[in-house]
Amino acid sequence: MISLYDIIEASNGQLFGEPAAQIFTEFCLDASQAGENALFLAVRTDRGDTHVQIADAIARGVSGVVCMRPPDCDTTGVTVILVRDTADAMLAWARYILGKLGPKVIGVTGSVGKSIAVEAIGRVLGLRHNVHISELQGDGRLSVPQSLARLNNAHKFVVLKLTTTQPGEMATMVQSVQPVAGVVTSAGDLGGDNFEGPEQVAKEHGVLVTFLSPTGLAVLNYNDDYVRSLAGRTRARVRTMGIDSFSADMMAYNVVMGIDGTGFDLRFGGERYLGQYVPLLGREHLNSIMAALLIGQHFDVPIAEALRALADLPPLPGQMNLLPGENDSLLIDDTYNANVQSTLSALDWVAAVKGSRRGRTFFIMGDISDAGSGAGKSGYRTIGQKVAGVVDVFITQGMDAAQAARAVLDQHVEGRQVHTTYSAQDTVALLERTYRLTPDDIVLLKGGAAMRMELVTQALLRDEADRVRLPRQHTLPEIVTLYQPTRPSWVEIDAMALGDNVRALKAMVGADVMLMAVVKADGYGHGAALSAQTALLNGASHLGVSSLQEALELREAGINAPILVMNYMPAYLARQAIRHNITATIYDLDLARACDRAAREIGGRLKAHIKVDTGMGRLGIMPDDTIPLFRQLNALSGLEIEGIYTHFSVADEDPDFTQSQLNTFRNVIRPLQATTGFRFKYIHACNSAAAFSTPDARFNMIRAGLAMYGLHPSDQVRLPAEFRPALSWKTVIAQVKQLPAGHPVGYGNTYITAQPEQVAVIPVGYGDGFRRAPHHWGEVLVRGQRAPILGRVSMEKTVISVDAIPGVSIGDEVVLIGRQGNEAITAEDVAARLDTSNYEVVCSVLARVPRR
Repeated sequence: MISLYDIIEASNGQLFGEPAAQIFTEFCLDASQAGENALFLAVRTDRGDTHVQIADAIARGVSGVVCMRPPDCDTTGVTVILVRDTADAMLAWARYILGKLGPKVIGVTGSVGKSIAVEAIGRVLGLRHNVHISELQGDGRLSVPQSLARLNNAHKFVVLKLTTTQPGEMATMVQSVQPVAGVVTSAGDLGGDNFEGPEQVAKEHGVLVTFLSPTGLAVLNYNDDYVRSLAGRTRARVRTMGIDSFSADMMAYNVVMGIDGTGFDLRFGGERYLGQYVPLLGREHLNSIMAALLIGQHFDVPIAEALRALADLPPLPGQMNLLPGENDSLLIDDTYNANVQSTLSALDWVAAVKGSRRGRTFFIMGDISDAGSGAGKSGYRTIGQKVAGVVDVFITQGMDAAQAARAVLDQHVEGRQVHTTYSAQDTVALLERTYRLTPDDIVLLKGGAAMRMELVTQALLRDEADRVRLPRQHTLPEIVTLYQPTRPSWVEIDAMALGDNVRALKAMVGADVMLMAVVKADGYGHGAALSAQTALLNGASHLGVSSLQEALELREAGINAPILVMNYMPAYLARQAIRHNITATIYDLDLARACDRAAREIGGRLKAHIKVDTGMGRLGIMPDDTIPLFRQLNALSGLEIEGIYTHFSVADEDPDFTQSQLNTFRNVIRPLQATTGFRFKYIHACNSAAAFSTPDARFNMIRAGLAMYGLHPSDQVRLPAEFRPALSWKTVIAQVKQLPAGHPVGYGNTYITAQPEQVAVIPVGYGDGFRRAPHHWGEVLVRGQRAPILGRVSMEKTVISVDAIPGVSIGDEVVLIGRQGNEAITAEDVAARLDTSNYEVVCSVLARVPRR
């Protein structure tokens, strides 16, 4: 239990008003998870300030709040404690409560294997002592007080997972908990973007053993070079464990990985423990098991007794947890988190057991969220190379994980099926549509915490009741977003919305009309590969691009669907188009002859669609010239004319002219088929607007651009309610300050404050595509309210007024396009302000703004 007066005494905090509650059962870091008897901790970090969540936490029933400034909301009936720094105050409480109750603390750190080690140590020490471990699996300083919330005076040992998110954090945690023993499971290859590399990660882990007293115990993984080197940095007694490491104090050997557990022999000193077994998948878990044995032996728990206690240690949620899947397939849920090291270890297990079953091996992998130094291109490439030799079907989910898919394709391994998706919805649909799982199939699922890959596992479970065995079912989510863009302005793409839009389009046109997804201009700014893959998984059969370069980028991404280049493609590119099965647009006899010559030179045929100008006045053969053109095309053996199409110019606003264009197009097609014998495989005229406004123009294919992305073709042609925008553009507050009356803002002094005014600077400008002139955006969203833009937009900075928005602070999210709270700024809103079109708005967000 958490006592109000313990917190005040430990932290030197002050009550704000009268206390309403004096005892609390847990700490709460996220208002959305608040409940009765909880104490909400409002914190300010480099990722944001959760003081803005206080009102929501109170509304959800918390009994108390610890905060760094008086709340802006009514706190009647709630205990409020003011402290100088929330994190420091809670660590002071942790030290105070541990000193008051007196348990011995065992600290566990490392890049992988911490959670299993904590569970195993708790079980072993529990044979002799009353041990406290926490169900919470958070990271960083505040995970320590969270883990101690239910500590009481009956507990004689506390086992804590100590996970740092930045250099220097371990020292703060260790000084607060004063461990008598420390375990370092591994240094690994990752530590997050805040670390420079594995050496710095190892150094941070090493702080745990550096602080141990000479009477303490340091347990180190001998297999890990970085961890082994920590032996020279501690005053404590050192014990090492390793797999097949004869120099380690404790060694596991003769390791056998099975479908439901791991067998091994154990040596410690002159003792041998043969034929041991734990129901954990993967040899790397044995380091955690040996750590528990060494800790237990140090505190008088015999190894043989400890081994018996660990023989039925269950896997933790999301950590190589075997679950029954669809059609009695085996799901290996390893979705708690991922780095390169743990991913390769999971694949080692797959390689070891695949021969024991007749079925296929599937690997569904999401982005590695904790990117650090090793999960860039080289890390994903390493994973892809491993996958190529182990897995039968590889499905990646996310923009970064797609790099691993391309690495597999580069291996040209026969029989390997590789797919890329961008949402859990599409991953599940692809798996169920393309591969019917069988009882002999093994499906490994893994990804970084931010990807929520357990949602894929959940969809594939045989028994709904097993969802409680998945990660993040009972634990608190991160208090801030797990996504950390390298630029303070970024674009978020809702692949699920995009997929839903495509399915709605396909349902509208029916099974007899094909759908070409137009992904030119980098998918209208949404990302060409993401848009293309998502569209193809949800009903599109063809893709439309503007250039051969765009088409080749899709092929490079592993997309094999038919692609039409709708713009001018020079004849000298015909050879590449043929090699990569890309279709050209033809509208001129000389161009047709040049492409024909290029095709015949390499013994191939160039697929082509003929474009007819029915009133657009851009590319296209004039209607009266089509029959002469087609008579000549009959003699060009290097061309394969697959289709014919036209483009409506005002389908979004003038139905009469659109009907005139349609009639012209029909009058071209009929005599062509009658006099030249051409039978077109594809006939298409509809863009998004026409697909809705002119159903009789759909022929057997439509081309969808705007509608696919959830953008309205015009005020006259609006999308149905089920269509949703797929793109949001966001940034953050960089500075907040009070300007005096008469103070200018921005270049040219075009805005002068009439009175003292609170303003904020956002790190985005016309260098990102955030328009400066002749008009700017007008306003953005901050804390669910509209904030006007002041003065001129600079290349990379813009000033906004937050005078009417209380509590704005550095790091707060700012929405440029999208929804925040009950307010929204749509691409159509921006287009009206800029006197342009919504598709220009989304296409103008420059490529340097990262997409996720």
